[in-house]
Amino acid sequence: MECLSHTQNLHLWTLGGGINTKTDDLFSCGSVCCATVESMRILVVEDESSVAESLRRGLKLEGFEVDVADNGTDGLWMASEGSYDAVLLDIMLPGMNGYKVCRALREAGNWIPIIMLTAKDGELDEAEGLDLGADDYLTKPFSFVVLVSRLRALLRRGAGRGERQDLFEIGDLRLDPVSLRCSRGEESIQLTAREIAVLGFLIRRRDQVVTKQEILDNVWDFDFEGDPNIVEVYIRRIRKKIDEPFGTKTITTVRGAGYRLDGSPPAEPGLSSR
Repeated sequence: MECLSHTQNLHLWTLGGGINTKTDDLFSCGSVCCATVESMRILVVEDESSVAESLRRGLKLEGFEVDVADNGTDGLWMASEGSYDAVLLDIMLPGMNGYKVCRALREAGNWIPIIMLTAKDGELDEAEGLDLGADDYLTKPFSFVVLVSRLRALLRRGAGRGERQDLFEIGDLRLDPVSLRCSRGEESIQLTAREIAVLGFLIRRRDQVVTKQEILDNVWDFDFEGDPNIVEVYIRRIRKKIDEPFGTKTITTVRGAGYRLDGSPPAEPGLSSR
């Protein structure tokens, strides 16, 4: 359970070479809920000491165990040798930048979840980080509430402790969310990053009925305020690409409940593929 009495008060703002944190109420929070979160280990790789300390203290109050590295070389060593559930990785680091750290981990077969942090703002920067295998991306200044939400969503997806768990094969359908590749048999299927994220979540929950809200919570941000019917749009697009050309029915709609993905789903009463 998340302690909103303190997470709502923490925001990080980069001001030149320093940082201003609204933490007066944060560190005086005595809520018992902070101790009820299952302990998970997070590695923060950040060279700005004030940012790193704010993240360390805030995450500890959320129930996480936190280690900090102040340069890319140490961060790579700690991520490789330690047992962490996720890494918060700044891009502009001394010794070795965040891009190189991320690339080195992935090339070594370490698939620990990575959220990249940067003061740089641009789609090309984000694309480069994600192309190298990062799982998410936040631009400073960012809300601590958003960071924690993204972190929890990432951890719930099942990856962690350095093992790759997101290369899927169901029947002749193959999905690799990291390289953004999908295929059925020998035929490549072009999916957008968001379509791959939706399909990947359904595959992780295969043989289970998942609701629209569960898909929104795990694929979109927790603070998503758009039309929840966007999920239907993406399900329709995915079906047109992975099922209709091949005469298959991988994703089934359970009326009034949600969606279910099956490797070779049979036609059943009360279920609709529309």
